[in-house]
Amino acid sequence: MQTKRSNKRGFSLIETIVAIVIMSIAVPGMLWTVREAHIDRVNPTLASTARWLAIEKLEDVIADRHSTTRGYTYLIPGNYPAENPVAGFAGFSRTVSLNETLADLVTAGAGYMNVTVQLSWTDGEAQAQTLDISTVLTDYAP
Repeated sequence: MQTKRSNKRGFSLIETIVAIVIMSIAVPGMLWTVREAHIDRVNPTLASTARWLAIEKLEDVIADRHSTTRGYTYLIPGNYPAENPVAGFAGFSRTVSLNETLADLVTAGAGYMNVTVQLSWTDGEAQAQTLDISTVLTDYAP
């Protein structure tokens, strides 16, 4: 009696080993590419958020300067405490520095206020980043 040979064919041991070797070479590269793509997508978003938060605070200070109820004398460090974290934005911290100077913007004095808003955050590669935005406000009414 002859036995019938099945037409079904499976993978041989050699084919299986070759497939495993190919996958072990290809998968780490694909995972690295996915990680890099994520970082390339996240970092500009974080920087844009930081820029927006800095400009928002700078506009608050400018509005206080031009307010009829607050004005130039309101611009003191005690009115702008450090925010760590910024409300609603975990991972971002914000500080405001106010330095009153003379017209040369260097010598300590009165009449000109150097306002700097600094934002700090950690980017997608776990690197500390900072952004400073500054302006000068005067004590002189238009």
